[in-house]
Amino acid sequence: MYIKPTEAELEILNFLWAHGPSTVRQVHTALAETKAVGYTTTLKLMQIMHDKGFLYRTEKGRSHIYVALLGQEETQEILMNRLIQTAFQGSNMAGLNLLLKNTRLSEKDWQELQKIGPGT
Repeated sequence: MYIKPTEAELEILNFLWAHGPSTVRQVHTALAETKAVGYTTTLKLMQIMHDKGFLYRTEKGRSHIYVALLGQEETQEILMNRLIQTAFQGSNMAGLNLLLKNTRLSEKDWQELQKIGPGT
């Protein structure tokens, strides 16, 4: 499956993954907390995402309820694999080295990383 959501589409998907089925108004209100975005822009983007097959839409009264059709983990895996292939010429180690070099990991993150262990 070829999945290539834009940054704006990923913001909407992240909201739907976190909050579940939502109206355009609910999504717009959350997006507007962090950036200037018009309601009609959010509506149009969600309609486009529906047309692309990223979202499912049902009617409830006068509102449309949108649900993410893309799974969060699957989408993240596809995007990460694409990034590794394009930015790091397929080298997982180069990507991991850059991430660890430029990111301050919390104690919890280090513990999670150690749980993965060698060979996984």
